[in-house]
Amino acid sequence: MYGVLFIAVLVVSGGVIAFVGDRLGTKIGKKRLSIFGLRPRHTSMVITVFTGIFITTLTFGIMAAASENVRTALFGLDQLHQEMIMTQNNLDKVSGELATAQAEQGRAAKELIQSLEEISLLEDKQAELLAESEKLQAGNLALEAANSELSQRNDELTIRNGDLEGENTALTDRNAELTASNQSLEKRAADLREGLISMREGNIAFQAGEVIAGGVVQGGKSFDDTARELGALAQLAKRNVATRLGTETGGDIWIYPPEYEAALETIRGSSQDVVVRIVAAGNLLRGEAVRTNIELYPNSLIYKKNEFILSRVYKMTGNDGALAERAVMDFLKEVNQDAKSRGVLPDPIRKSVGVMDGNQYYQIVQSLIPIKGTVKLSAYAEEDTDVLGPLRLMMKMEELTSLGK
Repeated sequence: MYGVLFIAVLVVSGGVIAFVGDRLGTKIGKKRLSIFGLRPRHTSMVITVFTGIFITTLTFGIMAAASENVRTALFGLDQLHQEMIMTQNNLDKVSGELATAQAEQGRAAKELIQSLEEISLLEDKQAELLAESEKLQAGNLALEAANSELSQRNDELTIRNGDLEGENTALTDRNAELTASNQSLEKRAADLREGLISMREGNIAFQAGEVIAGGVVQGGKSFDDTARELGALAQLAKRNVATRLGTETGGDIWIYPPEYEAALETIRGSSQDVVVRIVAAGNLLRGEAVRTNIELYPNSLIYKKNEFILSRVYKMTGNDGALAERAVMDFLKEVNQDAKSRGVLPDPIRKSVGVMDGNQYYQIVQSLIPIKGTVKLSAYAEEDTDVLGPLRLMMKMEELTSLGK
């Protein structure tokens, strides 16, 4: 609207200027006026030109004073043009960001669909495992009922054996046969239980929290050195997985990349060596990728080689193998608790920290069996032991007193 008005004013102004200039020039030419010593005809031309300039200047001045758009058209076109260029650049930038956001939204939607499909598959597997578990529980109940019935029959036979002393020899033989039969049935029940447990857990390759690989990585080193040591530990985990699954190639393990990078930075920033354990993130079935977590612990020396750990005193009654074995087991439990309280990391599955040679355990138990009196059991570290462990034990037995038989 302002543009049309502006053009109309210019057209009218041009007509008025032409008319006034013509009339003024005519009058001055007729009066034959002269200024600045010019001839009348030249004087008429000068006055006509200046009259046009004055009227045009006056027209633009009035319009500029009356309309902001005219002022903008006359004096602000360059600034307006720059603002239009900046606005267009901002629009192009926002359009690019919008396109990027839309692409990212598409990728996120695809990942969401894939995650939903994986969840559906896991739910189907879970339903199958639950159904199998219910069948196994039903089998366990049947076995327990059979054991209860066998136990009841054995009790009845024992009572009858007491009442029929006159037939003691025959009943003794029969009782021996029944005892052997009962042992055979109990063995079959135990075999069935082991079979059921094997069926229940046979498909599980790793239990939640189970240590797949562990080691000590030096802290405060360069990024490349730290990455090389941590990568070697990851390769060890792959070999251990392959060994567990019985495959010739390396096992397929998965470590969450941000967790792996965070572990690298933590180890690099540590002023001491760091114990690293790669553990199973959950119960993992055979055929699945082994998803893992990384556990970090500051490392330190807990026991020196041949260092005394603790000792306990036990009273033995002589020729009691069960008592001897129970005393050794109780002592090892106390050693285990002491090592955990000192900082040795326990095995997440067995909850133990110590390792003892089987022959040494057997010799200690056998040496305790014939003793009738008080003995002292002492434990020592067989070698230097740090936080990672395990604590390898040496046990010593000392007879303090001997009671008369």
